[in-house]
Amino acid sequence: MSKPEPRQVRTLLARYANARIALAEKPGPAWQRELADVTRTLCTVTGTRSITRAIAAADEVLAAAKGARATRRTSLTADTTVAA
Repeated sequence: MSKPEPRQVRTLLARYANARIALAEKPGPAWQRELADVTRTLCTVTGTRSITRAIAAADEVLAAAKGARATRRTSLTADTTVAA
């Protein structure tokens, strides 16, 4: 299974949070369907079987992406340093 893209994971987590909030504020079948759909999608994308594990896996994807960005930024800074 390939790793999910951080952008996709962020979008799915935002949809999940939005559906949970909306469902708590005003329960309805549309929000129940949205929550079920995004839960299923998050589990599929992360290769997990529960939303708790899917969220944990999504957090790991985002943390890894953040670490990779920090590493790239550091290497770019080192490459552009001018010797006196």
